[in-house]
Amino acid sequence: MITGINFQNAEFEKSAVAKEQYPKSDMLEFAFAGRSNVGKSSMINKVLNRKSLARVSGTPGKTITINFYNIDKKIYLVDLPGYGYAKRSKEEVAKWGNMMEDYLANREQLVQTILLVDSRHTPTAQDIQMAEWIRHYHDRLVVIATKMDKLKKSEIDDRLNDIADTLELTEEDILIPFSTNSDEGKELVIDLLHLMREGILLPYDEE
Repeated sequence: MITGINFQNAEFEKSAVAKEQYPKSDMLEFAFAGRSNVGKSSMINKVLNRKSLARVSGTPGKTITINFYNIDKKIYLVDLPGYGYAKRSKEEVAKWGNMMEDYLANREQLVQTILLVDSRHTPTAQDIQMAEWIRHYHDRLVVIATKMDKLKKSEIDDRLNDIADTLELTEEDILIPFSTNSDEGKELVIDLLHLMREGILLPYDEE
């Protein structure tokens, strides 16, 4: 594991719904996007070795704020509001879209937006749209496949290949299998954040 940032020295700093509420800081930011029930908060808690720093909602889609976590006073991890919640009104969907577009397009401190998808399912049309947004604003697509522990060993290769094919991943893109019930993917995510902070964006060789 690469060192330099103490990921256990983490605190929730603030929630925001507009750019005027974002942290007034030059620290680099790494954002996580995905469907409402994909496990973003659980993944963040796992990476930070905390049980409940990032709030895990029992109601998918309940959180429509951008949440900023200060990591060792060196970087921010940013939990973006989830998409795909069927009970959200048209007004809420429009608000979500405007907030996401503004953050992705205009936040100078944002280094990389990382897409989370559920490893058990083929990425949805909304996942594909988010992947296209990320490609528009970043040099590459970084994807974390969550809930790997829910898969049988015989299913893993097919599921990861399906995600790669559906999102049209290239050799420059990065796909990290992840489980909150084990340490699978945790150190890879931490190392990746270190590398991106230093401006070194090398894809992992899983061999």
